[in-house]
Amino acid sequence: MKVVAIQSSPNLEGLTATLARVVLKGFESEGGEGEIVHLNSLEIKPCIACDGGWGRCREEGICILEDDFEELRRKIADADALVFATPVYFGDLSESAKRFLDRLRRCEAFSGRRTFTGKRAVGIASAGGSGRGAIRALYNLETYLRRLGFEIFDLVPVTRVSRDHKVEMLEKVGRRLARG
Repeated sequence: MKVVAIQSSPNLEGLTATLARVVLKGFESEGGEGEIVHLNSLEIKPCIACDGGWGRCREEGICILEDDFEELRRKIADADALVFATPVYFGDLSESAKRFLDRLRRCEAFSGRRTFTGKRAVGIASAGGSGRGAIRALYNLETYLRRLGFEIFDLVPVTRVSRDHKVEMLEKVGRRLARG
């Protein structure tokens, strides 16, 4: 089995990236193959709603923008599961997460494609600072993932207070995900 873990924090050593790596550690301990993608290291342009919002993406599932979007989309399509970890900014997903997911939703969901239907997904929202907003961010992430056809395997809010026991739990999530 193969999993792609996307983490959308600019801090490669911070809580969000750590949580994504922990799930991969559990997944790989069961013989699965994992890859982490640092979303902010890629060039993902914002959707331009071409042709008045009715562009090729809605008709054919093809985005006309040239950047790293299609390569990442293929990685997710080739994987058996997705882990999506986002920091919580102002009670919501990170800006890079929203930018990527908006384009992915437009290209997949509106075109009638079912590329991700039945694939399992784990959503993680890490709220540092005040610790607020993780549930709201997860709600929004769940909406994107379900619209894309993913089967929700788990949605995990993490705060500074819950970090220690959630790290242990997320490693177990990775192991269970690998077992199918």
